[in-house]
Amino acid sequence: MKKEKMAYDVNEMPPMLKSIILAFQHVFAMFGATILVPILVNGIAGTEVLTIPVALFTSGFGTLLYIFCTKKKSPVYLGSSFAFITPIAVGYLKGGMSGAMTGIMVVGLIYIIVAIIIKFVGKEWLEKLLPPIVIGPMIMIIGLGLAPTAIDSMGLSSKVLDVKTVVVALVSFIVTALVMTRAKGFLKVIPFLIGILSGYIVAICLGMIDFTSVKEASFFSIPNFKVMFIDYKLNFTALITIAPVALVTLCEHIGDHTSLGNIIGKDLIKDPGLDRTLMGDGIATLFAGFLGGPANTTYGENTSVVGMTKVASVKVIALAASFAICISFLGKFTALVSTIPNAVLGGVSLLLYGFIAVNGLKVLIKNKINFEVPKNVIIASSMLVIGLGGAAISINSGDLSLTISGMSLASIVGILLNLFLKDKKV
Repeated sequence: MKKEKMAYDVNEMPPMLKSIILAFQHVFAMFGATILVPILVNGIAGTEVLTIPVALFTSGFGTLLYIFCTKKKSPVYLGSSFAFITPIAVGYLKGGMSGAMTGIMVVGLIYIIVAIIIKFVGKEWLEKLLPPIVIGPMIMIIGLGLAPTAIDSMGLSSKVLDVKTVVVALVSFIVTALVMTRAKGFLKVIPFLIGILSGYIVAICLGMIDFTSVKEASFFSIPNFKVMFIDYKLNFTALITIAPVALVTLCEHIGDHTSLGNIIGKDLIKDPGLDRTLMGDGIATLFAGFLGGPANTTYGENTSVVGMTKVASVKVIALAASFAICISFLGKFTALVSTIPNAVLGGVSLLLYGFIAVNGLKVLIKNKINFEVPKNVIIASSMLVIGLGGAAISINSGDLSLTISGMSLASIVGILLNLFLKDKKV
């Protein structure tokens, strides 16, 4: 029987050309998600907190740091994490740029500390502290908590509908959905990017885009880095808002490396080891916060590219990271990206935020969580209501002012309930 040829086969190309093409495929895979994070954070905060050039730079350079920490043994790309969208925005509103960036750097330190502990005592304690029944609702809260933002961007929260806004949002939504369900090969990996491009074209046709900023931008420009001790100082005001999200992304990190390991036929949790992969992720996130960028995370989109191309090359990932760094210095290009209207983002986010929530549900289903067990029902229901209901606890004592709310409070409650409630079936 004749072997079926891959959708796109680059294996017969010259090595250099092959590496460049594969690297650009990884860039396209990470690009849509990476640029969305600063745009969405800024939209929630109502002002510029993050910038696209800095997000691209810290994504690329962070990936190179990760590759170094893992001794060039793990073909993983690090990009901006969606889990931190709301926490960063809320952290900024609480403590300004210093509060948001300090929180991100602490997340990096948490990764590093956990990596050191795992190095010496293993990872079983982490699995006991953060079982699926706690992680699943955490992820669901992240996605569902962002839902109002998507609806508002689509123009569906107002009594008076703006027809242009709704049309652009629907085009973005429908195209993204169609690509996800019907596309084949590499196109299936970049549905959000295609959805954004489609909505953007419609927005241009409807006269919704102002290109003034693009005309005024330089062809080459240095990203607007916000450097610690120069542009901001350490500020732990928003720490409790941002840091707990690390609990979710830690588990996401393990899951992504396990998935990639299955694809390439190598146990990355053992070699280079979870301690090294977490260390790389932590240093990359610490570096991102130091320069004013978003927290990093492992990208499933790039894992999909590895799966489709059958090329698990760390050199290709490093080349893709280098391209991302170069793109961050293209002033006109990043200015063009910044003109994407909220309507486009709203249409794409309708799916994106929903998928984040569904991923939390998938964690519960995959691990066969039994909701006939009262303990599981109590943990999940308590976390969801607290996380989505606006619950908050404020502590004010002298100079100490601390507020725990949203997912942070839900995470703490979930962990405590899991540790102290006993398992017992009905």
